[in-house]
This record gives sequence, C-alpha cells and structure tokens, in this order.
Amino acid sequence: MDRADALAVYVEVAERGSFVQAARRLKRSPAAVTRAIAELEARLGVRLLNRTTRAVTLTEAGQGLLAGARRVLADLDEIERATAGQGSAPRGELAVTAPIVFGRHHVTPIVAAFLKRYADVNVRLLLLDRPIDLLEEGIDIAVRIGVLPDSSAVATQVGTVRRVVVAAPSYLARHATVSAPGDLSRHRIISFSGIGGAERWRFIGDGGDVVVRVLPRLTVSTAEAALDVALSGFGITRVLSYQAAEALAAGTLVQLLAANETQDLPVHLLYPAGRHPAPKLRAFIDFAAPRLRRRLDEITLMISR
Repeated sequence: MDRADALAVYVEVAERGSFVQAARRLKRSPAAVTRAIAELEARLGVRLLNRTTRAVTLTEAGQGLLAGARRVLADLDEIERATAGQGSAPRGELAVTAPIVFGRHHVTPIVAAFLKRYADVNVRLLLLDRPIDLLEEGIDIAVRIGVLPDSSAVATQVGTVRRVVVAAPSYLARHATVSAPGDLSRHRIISFSGIGGAERWRFIGDGGDVVVRVLPRLTVSTAEAALDVALSGFGITRVLSYQAAEALAAGTLVQLLAANETQDLPVHLLYPAGRHPAPKLRAFIDFAAPRLRRRLDEITLMISR
C-alpha cells in the first residue's frame, strides 16, 4: 500500500472512530483496513489509535498526524484536478468562517455576490465568535479580527477596526460628563464579555496605558445585546467600531473617549499555508478582499463624522 493510500485509510478511521465504518466507506474489508493502520503505525514507529471494544480514539501522535494527513490529501486532490484540466475554473465547496455580527452585515453580502458570479462554487459559511482551528474544522478561509498569533497560516490584511465606548444622548443628558477613562467608574456600565476583559477596560492616557476597573450593572454575551441596552439609554458600553457604526452615523449613539482608545485592530483574510490556493479559494480572496477594504474604509468614515 502506498503512503497516500495509507493516509486516506487513516483519515477515514480517525474521522469515523470505527474500523468497520471506515471499511464500509472505503469498500474494503475490515481486515484490510486494520492491516493498513498496523503497517502505518509500524512504519512511523508510534501508536496512532487506541482501540477498545466500544470506540477508537486518537493518541497524541495520531491527532498530530490527522491534520497533516488531511492537508496532504487535499494537496494531492488539487494537483490531480489541475493536471486533468479541472482546476482552472473555481468549483466545489468553499468553507468560510467569520465573527457573527461582522459576518452577518459584511461577509454574507459578499458571499452572496460571489456565488452569483461563480455558479460552480458552493459556500459553507460559519459565523462564530470564537477562534477555530482551520485544518481541524475543514475551513478554507477565515475572517479574523485582532492581532494574529504566530502561525504558518497565510494572512491578507483588508483593513482595521477599533474599540469604541458609546452611550445614547438620552443617557448622557442625565449623567456626568465622561472626559477621562477614570470617569467610567461613576457610570452604569453594560459589559460585552466578547471584547477583552469584562471588568477591565484598557485605554491610552497621557502617561501610557490606563486600565480602568469597571463594575458592570449588566454583562451580556453579544455585542448586539449590549448595543440594544445602550440605545435604550440605560448606560455605557464598549464594542468594536463596525458593530456601532450605523448607530454612531445616525446619532442614536455618541462615541466617548475617542482620544484614549487603544491601537486599531487589524482585520485579515486567513487561510492555511502549505499549499497553492485552489482556484475557488484564490477567486474568493480576489473577490472579497477589495470589497472588505472598501467596507472597512466606509465604517471608519461613518464613525469619524
């Protein structure tokens, strides 16, 4: 059995957690699948799978091999399709992920327009407010907001966003002025737990960084909920600029402490390294990047008026 075939067998067993189900999927006998895994483990000199009468689980070495095996098999697939003349046009399923609010308002319209242009591409769009492993989750490309950790992924920056402290004019009319970060301690705070620490807000002051400990009257898990409560005139919240841009442009929210906000956060398109981008991925990057740049520039203008 060649190496690629052995990896394909391993991926099936690992993903299905069963030799029998993998054999059925591969149209081979369970004995042949078991033998292929045993030969792979012998060649590598490590145990990849723990077998019990009830389940098959991955060892630490097996978990490491799974991500690499998926990548190798995907590369082989792209090479074969390109060689056969099928890789020149974008086709197949493209998996995209983005933060929930940003994805709903800014990525989803771009995806819809992309699908109208490329009839042979289907998109699976996951809107999540948590980072995920692109290889483990089978994601082709992600929209990521914030400083990226060191990784081998390929990143294309499409703009920046910033943190903004906001309140409704009706709230500000009834309460003391907020002219410095320390003033926040005397106000009703609506905390959005998805943006940094829920109780410690970091700013820039005359002498450097300033950390303000706030005592939220209300803590919510989504930016939309925080903004809804702020719009009602209950208190002050802090979200990302794209989340509050429309309300700021309409004047239903007012930005506070703009001069004290910390460094802008970069927005990237991110995809796994180690391969030539498939036509569907290259087409999406070329299509989405300039549109995201224009949209982020528009958001900056909206909140700076």
